[in-house]
Amino acid sequence: MTSKKKWLSLLVSLSVVSTLFVGCGSKDEASSTPKDEGNKESSTNTGTEGTKEATGPVDGGTLTYGSFSDIVSVNPLFVQDTASGDAAEFMYAKLYDINRTGEVVAEPWSIAAEPMTISEDGLTYTIKLKDSAKWSDGEAITADDVVFTFNSIKDPKVGSPGMSGFDKVTKIEKVDDLTVKITLKQVYAPFQYVLSTQIVPEHILKDVKPEELQKNVYGTDPAKTVSSGPWVWKEWKQKQYLSFERNPNYWGPKPHIDKIVYKIYADQNTEVQALIKGDVDLLGGIPVTQVDAVKSRDGLTVIQEPGPQYEYLGFNFNPDNFKDKFVPWAGQKTRQAIAYALNRQGMIDNVLKGTGKLMNAPFLPGSWADPGDAAVNYAFDPEKAKQLLAEDGWTAGSDGILTKDGHRFSFELQYNSGNSRREQVASVIQQNLKDVGIEVVPKALDFAAWVDQNLTPGKYPAILMGWSLNNPDPDGETTFSSKYFPPAGQNQGFYKNEKLDKLWEEGTAVVDQEKRKEIYKQIGQEISTDLPYVFMYQYGTPTAYNSSKVKFAEEDAPESSLAYGYFFHLINWWVDAK
Repeated sequence: MTSKKKWLSLLVSLSVVSTLFVGCGSKDEASSTPKDEGNKESSTNTGTEGTKEATGPVDGGTLTYGSFSDIVSVNPLFVQDTASGDAAEFMYAKLYDINRTGEVVAEPWSIAAEPMTISEDGLTYTIKLKDSAKWSDGEAITADDVVFTFNSIKDPKVGSPGMSGFDKVTKIEKVDDLTVKITLKQVYAPFQYVLSTQIVPEHILKDVKPEELQKNVYGTDPAKTVSSGPWVWKEWKQKQYLSFERNPNYWGPKPHIDKIVYKIYADQNTEVQALIKGDVDLLGGIPVTQVDAVKSRDGLTVIQEPGPQYEYLGFNFNPDNFKDKFVPWAGQKTRQAIAYALNRQGMIDNVLKGTGKLMNAPFLPGSWADPGDAAVNYAFDPEKAKQLLAEDGWTAGSDGILTKDGHRFSFELQYNSGNSRREQVASVIQQNLKDVGIEVVPKALDFAAWVDQNLTPGKYPAILMGWSLNNPDPDGETTFSSKYFPPAGQNQGFYKNEKLDKLWEEGTAVVDQEKRKEIYKQIGQEISTDLPYVFMYQYGTPTAYNSSKVKFAEEDAPESSLAYGYFFHLINWWVDAK
């Protein structure tokens, strides 16, 4: 995929090629879509005077950010969860950045010196680097670092989740110390977003064997993790906090904030109480049930807008994850029955308090790739669900639970602990499916351990999870194509559909948006019929901050439509320590 998704713990992150797992309650993750201004529902505490200071920015102070998920690794080659992606945002500069309107740009804090040059045939990309960019150990950032990073991502032995963004690349060349040329074997429309990525230091990692990079201490040991951004990683007390201090060798615009503390709490309610008490200055995602309580407090501001996140119930199709290798939802009618059995609108109304939007395909509502009515909508219809289950060979057992070929229809549904929204939704799923004869056993797991032990290797029966979409392009190949099974790809459910495999490739082989739109319409129709996931809803990521302390100019305000938008232009923010 163009730019990897993240699993939403809150949000995973090679910006280079995919989405992120979202573990936290308000941020998780297949494709990205453009900002939809028409769907914004901004909600702020009008009791504050805003964040603009007449006296302008001041230097110094500490910003404390709260989360209930710990990191896995901040090595950009392997980041694919929100917590790790959050930490990497402080530490690493990107080759290119994405601006508020979703365009790929060379900012003063980007490693690239100027916009990329693309050849007329769309196959050659030339990148010029700033001659001032340095690593935190003082070494210059050069073309060698870019070539090493991209070749590592491209190497199957490395197992980077960003690999799918480079499978159309034939050659990565160093032209000179500050120039890189990349040649593609075919047009790949989202490739510009692939280049909005963080780079790793060749001089630190060049002697590590590709297959050993993921287990290397780089990315898990602060003392051995050389980085390139405004702040350097100083400390990690697991399950407690991470700390970052201003990088003395930083080459870009001087950040105003001296220190950032990433505090880890047991759950969302605890972190919200920390914000209210003043122990935390910024939360990237708060439960919708807590929004009014936070808004009622003087000095706290909430920004509540639709974000680039969606939630899903994901099926696993690998027989090795099931007793006797019996996959209960191998039949398409069974998957459709589960979709009909779930009261998705009820979840939006009662759990999300009306802040979500139904989804039937992996494209955000209102985006140019949204297939609209071409995608199958599964209205809440338990009787239809029972009919389809019967047609697929399921019959009621003595305890009322369905059976087929001697197998009882019972499965474990995994989600991350501390996520109050998922806890409630899992309970609804459990009851909805019980009503049609399916037993669900919800299981909450620590997010970091879950990513490492279950999600990345694809070892689970079913999951309640979300994707946070890293960029505005709708390409979802890395999530749904059979080319991208674990451990490198993000098709953790081992889903295979040859028709979709072909359509995903076609969708990126043209640049004309209208032609691409027709392809994604076909994808929406096919994927909503076959159902690798039950697509649930788009949801927002309410951001809350202490507006008496956290300050920024209007042009640097958080941007909910972007992944990590709660840190948008953080380098320009400042804190008022008074």
